[in-house]
Amino acid sequence: MATKSQVVFEDFFPSMVEKLGADGFMNELCNGFRLMMDSEKGAITFESLKKNSAVLGLQEMNDSDLICMLKEGDLDGDGCLNLMEFCVLMFRLSPDLMKRSRILFEVAL
Repeated sequence: MATKSQVVFEDFFPSMVEKLGADGFMNELCNGFRLMMDSEKGAITFESLKKNSAVLGLQEMNDSDLICMLKEGDLDGDGCLNLMEFCVLMFRLSPDLMKRSRILFEVAL
């Protein structure tokens, strides 16, 4: 049982991939990106993430948490997330998808 200070994380991505297939899952990731992005910049910015955090169930995250999340995924150092960076971050945050991708990579080699 989780206390108030613990974050409980349940990874639904593997079951989503099973139900939607790879293309359907990627489409849902793109939809999630569009929900969070700044439409003028075409990227997820701190401002757009903060604005949409309540809709996404992230209302308990403070500014430093949101900045940390952006920095974690910001591969090119521009301070925001483009679609590719967002998708890479989502895969990295899913332990089961990372495990499955490693297995598929090893089989492919």
